[in-house]
Amino acid sequence: MQRRIETLATATVVAGLLTLVWGLPTQAQNIQGDRQAATQLAACEAGDRIDSTTAADARKKIEAAGYRQVRNLVKGCDNFWHASAVSKDGGQGSVVVTPKGEVWPEGN
Repeated sequence: MQRRIETLATATVVAGLLTLVWGLPTQAQNIQGDRQAATQLAACEAGDRIDSTTAADARKKIEAAGYRQVRNLVKGCDNFWHASAVSKDGGQGSVVVTPKGEVWPEGN
């Protein structure tokens, strides 16, 4: 777990440099989501089983469900991904990706 957090921290620094030099905000946003997920995972219980889905996986599923401008991806210890996004009808809201890959508006 510690090694994964260190790897994600290094990737975040690299992504930040790439953003400054070449203007790659999409990669930086993916890394930011992974870093947030790592922070969330650090608070998980020792017995929690964390799957291998990534922020990029969750973003693809959310966008495939018709959402756009996906931001603030965070993975919970229950393997649900939470994010903010703009829905098909243009409304801003929260969405969740279940461990089975289903995308739902959050809170419904």
